[in-house]
Amino acid sequence: MSTQSDNFIEIRGLTFRHGERTIFDCVDMNIPRGKITAVMGPSGTGKTTLLRLIGAQVKPDAGTISVDKHDLFLQGRSQLFQLRRRMGMLFQSGALFTDQNVFGNVAFPLRVHTNLSERMIRDIVLMKLQAVGLRGVSLMMPSELSGGMTRRVALARAIALDPSMVMYDEPFVGQDPITMGVLVKLVRMLNDSLNMTTVIVSHDLTETVSIADYLYLLANGRVIGEGTPDAMMSSTDPEIRQFMNGLPDGPVPFHYPCEDYLAELLKEKK
Repeated sequence: MSTQSDNFIEIRGLTFRHGERTIFDCVDMNIPRGKITAVMGPSGTGKTTLLRLIGAQVKPDAGTISVDKHDLFLQGRSQLFQLRRRMGMLFQSGALFTDQNVFGNVAFPLRVHTNLSERMIRDIVLMKLQAVGLRGVSLMMPSELSGGMTRRVALARAIALDPSMVMYDEPFVGQDPITMGVLVKLVRMLNDSLNMTTVIVSHDLTETVSIADYLYLLANGRVIGEGTPDAMMSSTDPEIRQFMNGLPDGPVPFHYPCEDYLAELLKEKK
């Protein structure tokens, strides 16, 4: 893996609990600068929660997260605001403002975070929409867009401030093969041309593996595997093989554990 100086994000001893359930148990991860890192794993393993932790939307119970050598949870409000300006986020649903047209959606972060003139904002917005192939829809409303177009407009908004890093939450889910191919190409192209650090959370194994430089596999609150796509695909570890090959039977169970729930239910009945 990369050396310390090459890491844009460093996660050490990350522990996070939701109620009595442990989502992450002393997790260590390195996100290399300028590369595409994918975080994968079965449903319910906390992949989206990890993005929320990196964005400092929630705080861990223990451990540290450093972004470009700045400990997120030691920053003051204004410092954290500045760090967040360097992070773009593509939400799973796109999360466009339904009462604003495409132009307004992409212009929003520029109007909030900068003092640029409207003329400059116009030029930047059209440039970002051009980058995702949608300059011609700038006056359309989100309700007029297809699912794939919505995702691409959201991507234009995510890169409006030229962030150092973009996080993608399930960018390929629910897309037709053509749109998925366009999105895959866009993610790789934007990462390389803008020299960004990219973090992808995804269930779409084939598409993610095709563009990722490094993979992390999460299960049961820990990192069960990491490495290059080739190394992960050829792994002989049973847990890694089960996920990477989509095997229904293996160490990762199909049924959610219910022993604790049943025990509590029996106590209540007594």
